[in-house]
Amino acid sequence: MKFRCEREELAEALGLAQRATSPRPPTPILLGLRLQLVGNQLTITGSDLFLTITTVITVGGEVDGVAVLPAKLINEIVRSFASGAVEIDTHFEDGRARISSGRSNFECNMSPAEEYPSLPELDGEGITLGAGDLAEGLRQVVKAASNDESRPILTGVLLTTEGTGLRMVSTDSYRLAVRDLPGTTQLPEGEKVIVPSRALNELARFLNEDDEVTLTLSQRDVSFEVGDLRLSTKLIDGEFPNYKNLIPDSQPNHLKVDRSALLAAVKRVRLMARDPNTPIRLTMAADSLELRAHTPDVGEATEQMDAEYSGQELQVAFNPEYLIDGLEVTPGDEVSLETVDELKPALLKPVDSSDFLYLLMPVRVT
Repeated sequence: MKFRCEREELAEALGLAQRATSPRPPTPILLGLRLQLVGNQLTITGSDLFLTITTVITVGGEVDGVAVLPAKLINEIVRSFASGAVEIDTHFEDGRARISSGRSNFECNMSPAEEYPSLPELDGEGITLGAGDLAEGLRQVVKAASNDESRPILTGVLLTTEGTGLRMVSTDSYRLAVRDLPGTTQLPEGEKVIVPSRALNELARFLNEDDEVTLTLSQRDVSFEVGDLRLSTKLIDGEFPNYKNLIPDSQPNHLKVDRSALLAAVKRVRLMARDPNTPIRLTMAADSLELRAHTPDVGEATEQMDAEYSGQELQVAFNPEYLIDGLEVTPGDEVSLETVDELKPALLKPVDSSDFLYLLMPVRVT
């Protein structure tokens, strides 16, 4: 294999594919990136068997071929070059690749290309989604997924049909995020899949407002294609929690407040929640809201805010990080916080939309 490519384009493609690799892969060959050249089309693949990213770029091809190069090293070499053409040549018998640009020349060992695992080809019917709405939806739900690998179901995001569109749901058992994409092309009726949040977090990095995303499902895998980039991942097996039972039917207490002002106030008051387990207390009364955080031997912070409130006077406490996460992803200028009492789940929602909700469990305080 031999080709030339501009440094910036090659570095970007290598960096995208490397994001799917792992420093501790299930097999050593996956420490490398697979490069395949056919004519002027270079396909670069990185994988850890669970997540795979493939991108295709146009290069100046001279000799077709396939090679597996060490992912971290080849990225570092290409990024170290100044702007200009980079040449990669692998058709030598010594098992080394030559990487050069200008007067810089490198040689690195290759891995046997035939040992690189065959990756599944998904041949199901593709579903088209708008990248702008999908990107916003992923930003809203991925953070609420769990990082606890001992509960793998909760590390994923549920994708399912709801009404006339697609619904995305995530929870870590302390909070729940639900985002509807009404009017989007649906999954087959009754279809439910759980996609690892790590894969969706990577997907969100690639999406631009005007892109279209093609989602393709098989029995065990899902892929997302955006232009010349394809991300595929293993689905998570198991039954997602019955999240609808967690959402209260009615909330008698309603707070309406400016979202940006509340977010800024929570971030300020949080400075006195020095212990990770210290909550922020919200005291809600007629047209008023007080935020308070207290850490013994450190100090206390309080802040008063204007707000619209209807219901019984109530004090409820929340994990400040979870509350901040919810406020950051809830759209709109104003948000509503709906509660039953100090122990039951609270609902954070935009005032002018029903497409998103963020359920947050209060913290029990004395």
